[in-house]
Amino acid sequence: MTRLQDKVVWVTGASSGIGEALVHALVEAGSQVVLSARREGELERVAREVGKTESTLVAQMDVTDASSRQAAYARVVKHFGRVDVLINNAGVSQRGRAVDTSVDVLRRLMEVDFFGPVELTRLVLPEMLERKSGHIVVVTSLLGVFGTPWRSGYAAAKHAMHGWCESLRAEVADQGVPVTIACPGFVRTGISAHALTPDGSPLGKSDRDPQSGITPEACARGIVKAVRRNAVEVYVARAPEKLAGFVKRASPATFARIIRRVRVT
Repeated sequence: MTRLQDKVVWVTGASSGIGEALVHALVEAGSQVVLSARREGELERVAREVGKTESTLVAQMDVTDASSRQAAYARVVKHFGRVDVLINNAGVSQRGRAVDTSVDVLRRLMEVDFFGPVELTRLVLPEMLERKSGHIVVVTSLLGVFGTPWRSGYAAAKHAMHGWCESLRAEVADQGVPVTIACPGFVRTGISAHALTPDGSPLGKSDRDPQSGITPEACARGIVKAVRRNAVEVYVARAPEKLAGFVKRASPATFARIIRRVRVT
């Protein structure tokens, strides 16, 4: 079990959506929370709303920029002395057919959804291994388990993240650093409005019924529960979405027939 009381937990993508909900849930659990994202003003808003100024730290960061990652980590270490739990939550989605999506967009998706969290993890991991204490958490997606139409680049980045984390977990299994992969399904956030279209511009609107999916708060509770019990992988979603993940693993051919007919936008 991972105790969260008084632990230093670093959350990326903390300015909105799942990340914002995680900050609230972790503060309620008694954690000392580092909030990171590109939008410093929004991070400050979230920090004010949780109202625990002595136990929160805003560390503005662009997860795709090496110097920004290093500066944020240095600030965290100076303030708290360590990172006990890293929750890689920052990400960007995609809407577009594979044949139409430019390679530049694919590279952007990989930078944000794969290389960024990998490099941040590699930054904090050596000190965790030295202490033989820590926890790496990656908030990916059920699209790290299966692909759907209009999400080829996003699914590719999330699949890559899953593979990297599974290898990492095997390497550090006996060194006191569990690795948890949290896979949300559809969550009521603004992620689709910021999703990259084939030319790289944001979609600019929600492409789903805003009442479908789970709330960010429910998603955050599921992730925190998984962290506490050192879960290897957890699906945080409605029952039909969870079932899709199990069908994909049990019968890829059956899943392939189903997914081509499912409405995904």
